Amino acid sequence: MTTDSTAYAADIEAIEQVVATVEHSQQHKDPDEFLALFHPEAVWTTGGGKVLIGLNAISEFTRKVLPAADWDGKVTYEVVHVFFIRPDVAAVKVRQLYLTPGDESEGAPLYVMSKHDDGRWLLTACQNTGVMAD
Repeated sequence: MTTDSTAYAADIEAIEQVVATVEHSQQHKDPDEFLALFHPEAVWTTGGGKVLIGLNAISEFTRKVLPAADWDGKVTYEVVHVFFIRPDVAAVKVRQLYLTPGDESEGAPLYVMSKHDDGRWLLTACQNTGVMAD
């Protein structure tokens, strides 16, 4: 395996770990764990279309909404596609499922992630999109 493919595999694994941490933070309704994943100047668009610019705005919204969420915490996130725009910027398509007794809803978030100077991948520009039932 070449150095480039090793680095690529490590970046894919790191990106998948960020998405797994998003899942864990949502399952446990943990705003601190979720917010630690963001670039300080990130842009987040909620599933309802609210645009949040910067970590302070994302934090204020998340700390109000996440702990008070009325779902039981059963949610899964799966990376379905990663496209490296540059070696340090990736578009990550995610499949999100909220599972409640007798109901399931799906989301199709897009996370643009950037590799921080310390090697961490951070959520940088994200759009949460619901999937309409057929």
